[in-house]
Amino acid sequence: MKLFSRYLFREIVYSIVLVMVALLALFAFFDLIQELESLDKGAYGLPQIMLYVLLSVPGHVYEVIPVAVLIGTLYALAQFGRSSELVVLRTSGISMMQMAVPLLCAGALFTGVTFIGGELVAPLTEKTAQKLRSAATNPGDSVIARNFRSGVWVKDGNNFINIEEVLSTAGLRNIHIYELDQDYHLRAIRNAKTAQYNGKHWEMTDVTQTTFADNSISTETFAQMNWNSVIQPELLNVLLVAPEKMSVWNLYFYIQHLAENHQKTARHEIALWSKMTYPIACLVMVILALPFGFLQQRAGGISAKISVGILLGISYQVLNRVFVHLGLLNDWPPPMSATIPTLLFFAAGMAMLVWNERR
Repeated sequence: MKLFSRYLFREIVYSIVLVMVALLALFAFFDLIQELESLDKGAYGLPQIMLYVLLSVPGHVYEVIPVAVLIGTLYALAQFGRSSELVVLRTSGISMMQMAVPLLCAGALFTGVTFIGGELVAPLTEKTAQKLRSAATNPGDSVIARNFRSGVWVKDGNNFINIEEVLSTAGLRNIHIYELDQDYHLRAIRNAKTAQYNGKHWEMTDVTQTTFADNSISTETFAQMNWNSVIQPELLNVLLVAPEKMSVWNLYFYIQHLAENHQKTARHEIALWSKMTYPIACLVMVILALPFGFLQQRAGGISAKISVGILLGISYQVLNRVFVHLGLLNDWPPPMSATIPTLLFFAAGMAMLVWNERR
């Protein structure tokens, strides 16, 4: 790598890390303020709050990286512009495309960080943080999920399962299983007080089974009953997380589960494509920021360019959410709903690059 390339790469990475640390400190402060409302609730003291906030940081890293890349790149380029370093490079015969290479390398570095953080680190730390908070605020078998007023609903073949409470110990409480035949006629209802997974099947306790025959209804009670189902603790863990926060791996297999049970997969497919597209946003943000480094100083100083970066970053996040909802409402193909904002910003960045190069 040439000397000027190493210099640009180092300064860009330094600026991005600086901006990221500032944004993470801000997010951590907001988390701390929010968690202080639960101080001394159960065993949730200040050490547990600080650990919870620390474990939440990797999730915020994944969220802020594209914005940090954009603002950090704009800040570094503004510094280069103020000291006329970019002008010197251009007059030395170095084209804008040559200068874009070290910037894109920096973007690629943070693309890798985004992917690794979103797939490996953030899901693990987020899960650990939620378990820590749940166990501290509600000692014992604390409830970690109640998605609706009636609990979590899952379809398993022709059966519909309602689980009122999912416990932090991977156990279930108040389970209702509605068994239907091939014509979707109700044939049996099983109600269990608790259920625990033993590695092969669920062991239910205090079970009441009501069977509907053609001309009769019978009720039986059992102290214990085994329940064989495709539903496992891993699947329930997926159900407890919003699709946007799942890993690509979990999303893929959960989409397969929904498809096998003839359920809608649009939201999860959009989330899957968004997860695959999101890391590439770091490269797009670098391309979008590069033309701003060649604006004349009278067109705006460092603070103005940072403000532009913040506005563009917010616009990107807002557009992502808008297109997700538009895609769900209009049944757009998931790849289109997930990639349009990134493609729009990429096209804008390339158009500005070409304009600056020809100017």
